[in-house]
Amino acid sequence: MSTTVVIADDEAIIRLDLKEILLEAGYDVVGEAGNGEDALKLIRTLSPDLALLDVKMPGKTGLEVARDLGEHPRTSVVLLTAFSQRDMIEEARTAGVAAYLVKPFRRHELLPALSTVLFRARETEAIEGEVTGAAEDKLETRRRVEAAKGALMEHHGMDEEEAFGFIQRTAMATRQRMRDVADQVVGGTLQP
Repeated sequence: MSTTVVIADDEAIIRLDLKEILLEAGYDVVGEAGNGEDALKLIRTLSPDLALLDVKMPGKTGLEVARDLGEHPRTSVVLLTAFSQRDMIEEARTAGVAAYLVKPFRRHELLPALSTVLFRARETEAIEGEVTGAAEDKLETRRRVEAAKGALMEHHGMDEEEAFGFIQRTAMATRQRMRDVADQVVGGTLQP
């Protein structure tokens, strides 16, 4: 199943360039919008994996759309802008934006950034799916998994995705929580 994307930018040429890059890379562009209100409707209706939003659009800005989505469970928001102001970056972070890319973007910058956003979204989904307790439990599980990933990357030459995959697969195969597998990796009792 391919990754679904909604693109929102008031400049048609930018939308066209983005769509072309994404389609060539195997993404499924399920919707396009030229303003914030239409983008918000598309995202709520289609529930895409990613939403690429221009910061400055007519009606609602990309930041306002991200804020309105709130805790939208499926869509990771990536903001596209010609501005790289610190206060805007902080606003984006508090609005739950997954990444922030400055225009003009290039294919070799865009695709790795989207890949990272998707990886982190899947990782968060896996951890949250495993932990049914309080927010503190989720944070503690995340902390332990991050420590284990770091150990696997440092001592076994894995990249971040390989390390997380090892922890997740081991947890499923041994019917343990990822948190427990992470503790074993950090403690040195479990190695790939």
